[in-house]
Amino acid sequence: MSLKKFLLPAALLLLAFSARAQQQRLSDGWEYLRSDLGGIWEAVRPVGKGNPEASPIWEKVSLPHCVNASDAVDPDVNYYQGPAWYRRQLKLQNPYPGGRTLLHFEGAGQKTDVYVYMTKVASHTGGYDEWVADITSAADAFRKSAGFKGETPLSIRTDNSRDLEMIPSSLSDFNVYGGIYRHLHLVYVPAVSIGRLKVTPVLSNDLQKATLTVEAALYNPDGLRDATFKTVLRDPSGKVVAEKSFSAADLSQNLSVATFDIRRPKLWHTSDPQLYTVETTVTQGGQQHTEKTNTGFRNFSFVQQGPFLLNGKRLLLRGTHRHEDHAGVAAAMSDEQMRQEMILMKEMGVNFIRLGHYQQSRYILQLCDSLGMVVWEEIPWCRGGLGGPVYKEQARRMLRNMIGQHYNHPSVIIWGLGNENDWPGDFPEFDKEKIRTFMKELHDLSHQLDPSRKTAIRRCDFCKDIVDVYSPSIWAGWYRGIYTEYKASSETEMKRVNHFLHVEWGGDSHAGRHSESPDKALQQVKTGGGTDERSGDASLYGGAARVSKDGDWSESYIVNLMDWHLKEQETMPWLTGTAQWVFKDFSTPIRPDNPVPYMNQKGLVERDLTKKEAYYVFQSYWAEKPMVHIYGHSQPVRWGDAGEAKMVKVYSNCDEAELFVNGKSLGVKKRRSADFPAAGLRWNTPFNAGQNTVKVVAKKGKTTVEDQITFLYQTDKWGKPAKMQLDKIAENNGITTIQVKLLDANGVQCLDAANWVRFSLAGDGRLIDNQGTSSGSRLVQLYNGRAIIRVETGKGVNVAAVKSDGIPTVTLTL
Repeated sequence: MSLKKFLLPAALLLLAFSARAQQQRLSDGWEYLRSDLGGIWEAVRPVGKGNPEASPIWEKVSLPHCVNASDAVDPDVNYYQGPAWYRRQLKLQNPYPGGRTLLHFEGAGQKTDVYVYMTKVASHTGGYDEWVADITSAADAFRKSAGFKGETPLSIRTDNSRDLEMIPSSLSDFNVYGGIYRHLHLVYVPAVSIGRLKVTPVLSNDLQKATLTVEAALYNPDGLRDATFKTVLRDPSGKVVAEKSFSAADLSQNLSVATFDIRRPKLWHTSDPQLYTVETTVTQGGQQHTEKTNTGFRNFSFVQQGPFLLNGKRLLLRGTHRHEDHAGVAAAMSDEQMRQEMILMKEMGVNFIRLGHYQQSRYILQLCDSLGMVVWEEIPWCRGGLGGPVYKEQARRMLRNMIGQHYNHPSVIIWGLGNENDWPGDFPEFDKEKIRTFMKELHDLSHQLDPSRKTAIRRCDFCKDIVDVYSPSIWAGWYRGIYTEYKASSETEMKRVNHFLHVEWGGDSHAGRHSESPDKALQQVKTGGGTDERSGDASLYGGAARVSKDGDWSESYIVNLMDWHLKEQETMPWLTGTAQWVFKDFSTPIRPDNPVPYMNQKGLVERDLTKKEAYYVFQSYWAEKPMVHIYGHSQPVRWGDAGEAKMVKVYSNCDEAELFVNGKSLGVKKRRSADFPAAGLRWNTPFNAGQNTVKVVAKKGKTTVEDQITFLYQTDKWGKPAKMQLDKIAENNGITTIQVKLLDANGVQCLDAANWVRFSLAGDGRLIDNQGTSSGSRLVQLYNGRAIIRVETGKGVNVAAVKSDGIPTVTLTL
């Protein structure tokens, strides 16, 4: 049977079925094998009395599921890149006579083959597209066979093996994951259905009028004719504001089914994201199918060498980034995990997000629409150079799919065409002119598919004149230079292009690591030589002095860097905005030597969404809800001399704050952004040796907010690390938390120690490791002479051990 027979036309691989479609999310009942098979027969052959041997052994899993949920951050192995198989039985009951049975993939990595019994019905290349396999004919054929016992076997092979003729490149700073890591749906549709709605809103310059055109891409594999369409437009409150009906005889192509004129439309804005709903129903041969989508009315523009305007008014883009990656599940994030992450961003004050470096889950785009975040989304042409015809065609196809799938989202303003395309390595040839030619082709294709949005790339100077919006590399205070050079570097780069938007800035921080002299490394760094990242700068070894290599990776340093950038952005009236890299720590195969191995630690939250101190710095500049936060919630011990004045920093968006140390007021201070650090909310005071309590009371108008921390102040000086101490510090619901401390010969904690430690466990339980967090890795650098990890005890006997080179190993019976 021909594979082509089972594949939908390319335009209809953009399926976006509404809740009204007959569909089932295929979450449970799966078996999984992380290896290849000799052939499809090994997935479907009977196992029973006549053939009792089940080899290989399959594991029961639920979807979404990522092949690399654990090994992406395993410190001792390379993450798996290869084939994996999934299988389950389907009980098919299509309610539509003559209808079609479809599988709708929201994303699977990176190459996927779909089998119904022994028949391959679909193949797809690209780990981030949505796509559809029509299994109707193969399922009907199997139902008529002698092997049919009421259920139909479905087998799916995914493969994330490296292939130089695929994007993204293995040189990219993120894992190229495998598995069915987004939702998979079983969908029943009638013989004629709507595969996709394309909704185009056009808002007048005075914002008082709008038109809305609705096109329907039909799925009609049998070539049927004569259908009617009814389209309903609802306002943000759900009220029907307009209806249109339409009839067509020829159903072989996309059809314009409705045009609406709207007076005084409710506008979509980041502070008030008003969403309209469009619903179109097609009726053919007595059967109906309905498709829904949201839309919004907004204008935007980039002023030449000036700010960004939304609905005619300046909006400073306050942005961040995300990867689809999370502790314990890698790419297979649940809807709830994604929702929590995006709400944390919004509560921080984010109004702009760059989705790096690939198309992300449809749910993320829906959240951007409903929460009010403008979006830069891009295809994964990321590093490595430019491949051949197969490589280029995948890039074109993914651009078409990205624009087609996410065209209706009012949040999207930019289609990204590439990232760091000046980075060679995948091919013996690196030809800048060929890269420019292909970049121009993608730019033209993007505008052909969607004239209403801009194109952009980051860090490829020899292509900066091709795209509409350009972001150069500026890493002031991390990879090059010092953070006080940020504003001058930005202004220089702004003048080199028409539309400048600075995405990717910041630096790494090891959660829980703090410093009493965080800016010390800046004294070694050469200034005036640029702030861009260059070849080798990301390495922890060799080359010129730089904070990324010679700094302490403390949260204390990063909050200063962030604080400086944010206060400067308030004084740059020409600035479109920026996007800090990155909201959440994420896994990467090219950083094995980081304090948490295989983790990019530039996040404002850890990989499990635990907030770092820098989160509150952003909130103090961007959030509207009154907040206050004393620096140091994850710093149980501070240190210094007896009687030494130490700085207490408070991050708040309130007008004023009063600090209390051990019950004594140190006075009220007014917030002023230009007064670095902490916008003037800082106090110098001595601490008592031993325990101290610090409290702050802040006011914004009539609202009062408070924060409090307790810590030890250590005046004892420490010597050379000599021994470790391992203790149980918490126990809850079968989970025990253990902590190791590094001490000198006199038992004084070495608070600047950053030694590597390795946890291990023998017994009935297991370490909760391979999380990619500072408290969830069995191999980790200490933070201020300590590290913790959690143990699932299994309600039995366990012995934990910690090993560190040059220090006697310690054990603890749990």
